[in-house]
Amino acid sequence: MRPGWIIAGAAAVALALLTLPMVRGHRGEPVSSSAPSANKGAPPAGQTCDADGAKGKLDFVLKDMNNAPVRFADYKGKVVLLNFWATWCGPCKTEIPAFVQLYSEYKDKGLVIAGISIDDAPETLRPFAKEWKMQYPILLMQSDIEDAYGPFYGVPTSYLLARDGTICTKHIGPASKEAFEQEIKALL
Repeated sequence: MRPGWIIAGAAAVALALLTLPMVRGHRGEPVSSSAPSANKGAPPAGQTCDADGAKGKLDFVLKDMNNAPVRFADYKGKVVLLNFWATWCGPCKTEIPAFVQLYSEYKDKGLVIAGISIDDAPETLRPFAKEWKMQYPILLMQSDIEDAYGPFYGVPTSYLLARDGTICTKHIGPASKEAFEQEIKALL
């Protein structure tokens, strides 16, 4: 078999794996059986999604795209949307306008969106963020956060954390603005 066909086949398999969540019509999956989802009732506003749920780690210090340190501990007491993404990822780009709108609308009510680029260099991120009007923090991946929230089988992958740090939902693949907004409003 020729090397070109092997590479093409591997690329096709990789693309299929990355788009599988979209084909399935994926919604945010609750992290535990009693966490809210699109099919279950959401908790009263401002409360955790599950008192016994997994706690998201907030003990990281990541560099942003300008090489400034960002302490996740500063997000304690806020609703946090962690979005793991890449500039080359088409489905990631479909979510960005919704994140820009959600951040603008809910940041003063206690929402933080942290876009964590899985593999882009700051030189790539700065012009990309400017073009897409991304005003929320854009951070660089590092091994400790990848160990805590990964492994990542595809991007985008997003986690929504309640004010107490409980992981409420995980989206593998893109989700709609309406889905994120419903989940965010239930936690604010």
